[in-house]
Amino acid sequence: YFFPFFFFFFFFLSHGFNDFMDGSCSRCPYAALSLSSRRYMGAVGSSRVMCDNVPGLVSRQRQLCRRHPEAMLSIGRGVAAWTAECQHQFRRHRWDCNALDRESAFVHAISSAGVVFAITRACSQGELKSCSCDPKKKGSAKDSKGHFDWGGCSDNIDYGIKFARAFVDAKERRGKDARALMNLHNNRAGRKVGAVKRFLKQECKCHGVSGSCTLRTCWLAMADFRKTGDYLWKKYNGAIQVVMNQDGTGFTVANKRFKKPTKNDLVYFESSPDYCIRDRDVGSLGTAGRVCNQTSRGMDSCEVMCCGRGYDTSRVSRMTKCECKFHWCCAVRCQDCLEVVDIHTCKAPKSAGWISRT
Repeated sequence: YFFPFFFFFFFFLSHGFNDFMDGSCSRCPYAALSLSSRRYMGAVGSSRVMCDNVPGLVSRQRQLCRRHPEAMLSIGRGVAAWTAECQHQFRRHRWDCNALDRESAFVHAISSAGVVFAITRACSQGELKSCSCDPKKKGSAKDSKGHFDWGGCSDNIDYGIKFARAFVDAKERRGKDARALMNLHNNRAGRKVGAVKRFLKQECKCHGVSGSCTLRTCWLAMADFRKTGDYLWKKYNGAIQVVMNQDGTGFTVANKRFKKPTKNDLVYFESSPDYCIRDRDVGSLGTAGRVCNQTSRGMDSCEVMCCGRGYDTSRVSRMTKCECKFHWCCAVRCQDCLEVVDIHTCKAPKSAGWISRT
């Protein structure tokens, strides 16, 4: 309910259920997930054993896992990318990618996009047996600058989308309830042309005397994942609250004043809690210990971030770049300077610990 299923898959390989429920995933070394997956596979000696013993996968996902174990490792690296991007987009908010309500729309979309990105990148780097560069980018073509030849290795994003659809959607397709339909919708929004494919950029290399560019070789490459994150962040801010229609096959807007959601919009059923305190029932870690901005008037201000509980201030020293000068040609050289700064962190509520309504 709280996290897309494949996050459980790779998190269990590295840390286990207790770490996840303790909320320590917000501090875990996500970049090591791929390495942990490789160690696990080496230890059991078989991708089948790994895929059959990791909880949270349905039959179709286990089949894909056994058939494409190297793709699972690529997705493991993708987890690091979309988790870091999620935390970047919500860095000034109480919620920081640990619990989901309305925010589940964003997480399902960005994680689906993250799988597309990871699989596509792995294809281009020759890491997967089942795919390679985009086979359609061959021969000659023309753009605003004239004629060019397709060459190099164009990212095979169509394969990434196809694989992500099969793997990410498999579990939700088994369910017929409202939440499964909502998750499927947001998964698809993350894979749609707008989230990843629209940011494909054409890169070219010039050939000719003195770089005259009389001949060009071009290929398509994915942009940095930050562009996808920024795009989905805008979609999150415009997410539409919906309810199931009477026949249970789709959505209708909860507020008739708003337009019907398109395939590119994110949707959600329930409004978010305030995330001020740790609450096991909603998966909230609270804001105790979160860094806040004493001078801000926005969501990252100490008043808002700390939910009126106040904050502690500690003085710390850190190294920073200073006295930077430009040197001809072509470098900027800086000194390392010691900087003393005040760090403000939110106080814990008077009664600490998890809250459970059960």
